[in-house]
Amino acid sequence: MKHSEDTKKDKQSYQGTDHSAPYPVSRMAPSFELVNLAEEISQADATLASHTSGKLRLIAKQIKALQAEAREVLEQTQRDQQLHRAQCNFKRQPGKTYHLYQKPNGTNYFSMLAPHEWGSTPPHTFLGSYQLQMDMSWIPVEELTQNNDATEELIMHLLNE
Repeated sequence: MKHSEDTKKDKQSYQGTDHSAPYPVSRMAPSFELVNLAEEISQADATLASHTSGKLRLIAKQIKALQAEAREVLEQTQRDQQLHRAQCNFKRQPGKTYHLYQKPNGTNYFSMLAPHEWGSTPPHTFLGSYQLQMDMSWIPVEELTQNNDATEELIMHLLNE
């Protein structure tokens, strides 16, 4: 008897509402065939593949952007290290601009004098002007000018709107 009760329990019909039934409960409901199910699975797979491919492309772009940013950070760090190793006969102060020159023997040194302040010509080869930042990094003066120009342009654009 126990065996027949277990079998009867397994074959019980769905007791919930029709709209949440796991299978059609009305003869008017569309029939599900194996071919329809296979098409639905194939369409779902194609959609998922397309969605996944798009996400992976986006991640690949982000990785490339991060790699480029990492290269830039490493190059700036290397430049900053070289600039900190340049000879300097005064105390460097953040916020000040210093001018880098190179002696004929290849030694780099900082001066407070810009090339035009030497009179006719500077005594050595001028390599560039840099501003020491609060975080002890160096920014080429040309970049400061470009950044300020871009900021001013943005501010003017926003004010004119």
